[in-house]
Amino acid sequence: MAFVPPVELTDRGILLRPLQLQDEAGLAAAAADGQLWRLRVTSVPEPGETAAYIANALAMQEAGNRLPFVVIEQASGQIIGCTSYHDILPTVRRLEIGYTWYGLRWQRTHVNTTCKWLMLSHAFETLGCNTVGWRTDNFNVRSQRAIERLGARKDGVIRGNALRRDGTIRDTVMYSLSRGEWPEVRSHLLDLLNQADRRSHAC
Repeated sequence: MAFVPPVELTDRGILLRPLQLQDEAGLAAAAADGQLWRLRVTSVPEPGETAAYIANALAMQEAGNRLPFVVIEQASGQIIGCTSYHDILPTVRRLEIGYTWYGLRWQRTHVNTTCKWLMLSHAFETLGCNTVGWRTDNFNVRSQRAIERLGARKDGVIRGNALRRDGTIRDTVMYSLSRGEWPEVRSHLLDLLNQADRRSHAC
């Protein structure tokens, strides 16, 4: 049995479902909300490239080093983004969370916190991970702040190790969270989600 088998995760109106070939139209529509491919620090597929984006993600899944999800708003059934487990290392029970993006209207909402809550809970409490990691572009300050807001710790910067979509070479900022740190982060995430619930009920 694979260390990270396909699974559906759901909470607070958000569903994470394994990516499928038939998700092309929905994923393309989500990327078009804000023309996210124009940001050079993201991996969002450009128009006409969504099928290749899905095929690459599924090939990585077949190789055992990625589990890609679509992010779905359950009330409408609409695909609103994408995220993945990746760089899966069964021998040390480590994986990373990344390839994450959401349509513009869903950014700065409860969606990202909910997705991370679902993925971290599953990683530590079901898969028995020892470590969960993140990596992001050194110029993607918004992503760095979001990761730090979750409670992850900055491990350092790997200089000149990856290409951006525009062909420039990026430095990669690495973060991680250990099994021993999870209980405190778990309480922190629940508090953030409960705060979001109270704000939505007050509106």
